[in-house]
Amino acid sequence: MFEINAPPGQFQGWSLGDRDSAFIHSIMPLWEWLYRHYFWVTSDGWQHVPNQDNVLFVGSHNGGLAAPDMHMAIYDWYRHYGTERLIYGLAHPKVWAAFPPLAQGMAKVGAIRAHPKMAIAALNQGASVLVYPGGAQDTFRPHRHRHRIELANRKGFIKLALRQKVPIMPVISWGAHDTLWVLSDIYEQAKQLHQRGIPWPLGIDPEVFPIYFGLPWGLSIGPLPNLPLPAPIHLRICPPIWFEHYGRKCLNDLAYVDECYAMVETQMQLALDGLVCEIEG
Repeated sequence: MFEINAPPGQFQGWSLGDRDSAFIHSIMPLWEWLYRHYFWVTSDGWQHVPNQDNVLFVGSHNGGLAAPDMHMAIYDWYRHYGTERLIYGLAHPKVWAAFPPLAQGMAKVGAIRAHPKMAIAALNQGASVLVYPGGAQDTFRPHRHRHRIELANRKGFIKLALRQKVPIMPVISWGAHDTLWVLSDIYEQAKQLHQRGIPWPLGIDPEVFPIYFGLPWGLSIGPLPNLPLPAPIHLRICPPIWFEHYGRKCLNDLAYVDECYAMVETQMQLALDGLVCEIEG
């Protein structure tokens, strides 16, 4: 099993072997209850997923660190394909440093560190990979931007797809933005205070510093762990996106990488616009 200098018994996100099918089975009833009775999830588009080939799922998520649409998408995968069909999710390295107990549970359900070597290893093993390139900027984007795709101009996922010659399958969602009402982001102001000597929470630059309303803090600031408010969620798996050229030589063609990124961003935005129109009219 692929592993990069991971100490025995430590959940550092460097090993594909930390995934635990028995643990996944044990939490499926909780996921199912949340799916059916707390978020009232509906989903479509699973017919686009190939029966055998692996793909790179690229998502846009909402709802702060809880990101319930992400968790419901993972549950939906296991609901459709069982726990033996492998999927790994890339998690920001800061999660492993800031929230070790949370990271331990995430590793058991298939989370790995967001590092090219880990993603390549998972795809080479025949697993599909789920990535949310927008990270904190995406999941903490203000409520007024809830219908805007935010990939934060990160293009590592494009290079990964080009290198591994796999299609990108967008995963979009509606509704999870109501599980945490993000009012604004005051990261630039918080950064100025940090430069004057005020430390970041947990000693880690959070990249965002939202003002939000939600559970359990009420009105609060900073990217703290949150409990999502109940809200209906709709997930959509979009048709695969194939690029014109693949291979390692494409990685150094920055103009082509930019072109592929723009294609994915545009198609995801069009898909989200369509979903919003269907639901909200």
